[in-house]
Amino acid sequence: MKRQFDDLQLGSIELFCLAAELSSFTSAAVAAGVTPAAVSRSVSRLEERLNVRLFVRTTRQIRLTDEGRAYFEQSRIALAQLVEAERQISGQHAAPAGRLRISLPTPYAHYRVLPVLPAFRERYPEVEIDVHISNRNVDFADDRYDLSVRGRAPDDSGLIARKLEDAELVVVATPAYLKRHGTPASPEDLLAHECIQFDVPSSGRRLPWLLRQDGEQVELMTTGAYAASEDYLGGATLARAGAGLFQTYRFVVEDDLRSGALVEIMQAFGGSSRPFMLLYPHARHMSSRVRAFVDFLVEKFAD
Repeated sequence: MKRQFDDLQLGSIELFCLAAELSSFTSAAVAAGVTPAAVSRSVSRLEERLNVRLFVRTTRQIRLTDEGRAYFEQSRIALAQLVEAERQISGQHAAPAGRLRISLPTPYAHYRVLPVLPAFRERYPEVEIDVHISNRNVDFADDRYDLSVRGRAPDDSGLIARKLEDAELVVVATPAYLKRHGTPASPEDLLAHECIQFDVPSSGRRLPWLLRQDGEQVELMTTGAYAASEDYLGGATLARAGAGLFQTYRFVVEDDLRSGALVEIMQAFGGSSRPFMLLYPHARHMSSRVRAFVDFLVEKFAD
């Protein structure tokens, strides 16, 4: 095999990736234990070798060019594979290490994944975890996440989707609200009630309620004066305050139902659910920390 890189060039690629991750030559220099001038020279050597501009530089910041972002994505994957190869050969593959970046929707973050993260780190103490909590879809290439949990599998064929669970939905309200407005007994009755809405961030559309009628799951568009748009848990908070009816996941309100703070209604039409999917990019060599986290979540939650 013909040699393509010398030690200096490989070091330049590492410093370039550090600068891209931290958006700063100075921060990259501190992380690597070198001078900012050394980082700048390394990037210049790469730009000369590739005959492209990798960064747009100003007096205050640096920003990747389109070519720089494409080169960074490929270089980052290649370096991670080298690190993983060394771990496996040296016997370190039994102890995953490094930083894991995950993106979670608010209900699944707060009521499912965040409570079990200490158990994961107790099992794998060398893994550090960055958690992004949002109901918006993420771009794995641009946002550099290792994996995410979302409500459906995307059309992107470059992603692996594994179902974690079908989460049961319930319709709830406070006893005080039901005392004032009555308890709906049928889907038609919901049209006369204050039904708290949630707007899906990716589309801006109202999320329909799911009920079961005649053995089938059906969608029902309800109406109400209250709507949450970014944080799904806002609807549950409004319901607890007596603002109206809300359909949410049972795991979000199970403590409220147990204490009597909220009451489950429309049980004759219950039993609907929505899935939660674990998403991560196809990778010929998946890092041990990603593989360990995937196995951990499947172990905890998969039906």
